[in-house]
Amino acid sequence: MLTGKQKRYLRSLAQTIKPVMQVGKQGVTDAFIQSVHEQLDAHELIKISVLQNVVEDKRVIAEGIAERTNSELVQIIGNQLVFYRENKTKERKDKIILPE
Repeated sequence: MLTGKQKRYLRSLAQTIKPVMQVGKQGVTDAFIQSVHEQLDAHELIKISVLQNVVEDKRVIAEGIAERTNSELVQIIGNQLVFYRENKTKERKDKIILPE
């Protein structure tokens, strides 16, 4: 679970990144979840865009993605969802260090 301070820090980092994926009218499929896993492994912090033609509520979509990928929902802003999951398997020079 992220603290308020950690979420604020991640939101500030998320301002500069572009969405890496889009949720379309097909919704959240198993293939989509697999792609989210891969993106989280590669980047730790990702942004996903929800298209206008999606019938389901953004909050329901976001909570479902977070639950199925074991990630933290950092923010929902407009049609953009921001997720974070620490990558414990790889040591990277661009690893996100969260404040205490």
